Amino acid sequence: MFGKLAADALGLSDIGSVIAPSDYDKVDSDDYVMHEDQEKIFFLIKSKSDEYCFTNKALIHLDGTSAASKKRMLRRYNYSSHPISGVMLETAGNMDMDVEIKFRLGSKDFSIDVHKKQLEQVKDLYKALFRISEMMIENEIALGHAKASLEVASSTLGRGQAGGTPTVEAFKELNQAAFAWLAGAQQKYHVKDFGAVFERYIKN
Repeated sequence: MFGKLAADALGLSDIGSVIAPSDYDKVDSDDYVMHEDQEKIFFLIKSKSDEYCFTNKALIHLDGTSAASKKRMLRRYNYSSHPISGVMLETAGNMDMDVEIKFRLGSKDFSIDVHKKQLEQVKDLYKALFRISEMMIENEIALGHAKASLEVASSTLGRGQAGGTPTVEAFKELNQAAFAWLAGAQQKYHVKDFGAVFERYIKN
């Protein structure tokens, strides 16, 4: 009992370990992965109180209050609605036992401590998250350009009608074409599944 209290006081209980893929089915997070919708675990960090499960679609966080309590709060952060930003990796000093990966999902900041002996695996996670954050910025810019181009095209076509006023039929056709085009652009640039990125960088 004293050992557990001492670990909590020193913060040692919060140092996570990277879980091997062969053990994914043994952790609680696996129960909340939407396997039915082709969701897959790519990286998992487990401490005595928390689990951080990175899938191709979301971060599933089982948030424990302390190492001594079994009570947990489940939170899911879909990447599509919680953009990744501010990805950083803090390596260990001579006296440190852990490395720290930091990032933001939407407005939520995360800071996860992992044992320094697993730095190489954490580097892979860092690269994957950093690349996803870059893609999200690039896609947001591209989608903005697509919307601007659509507005210009719609305005130009509208002015090209006889008398400067499009007929009801022409307006309907233009509206349908614009809607279909924008839907395609959003599908292309509003990515929900980042499995390909994780597959490229995660080596464990």
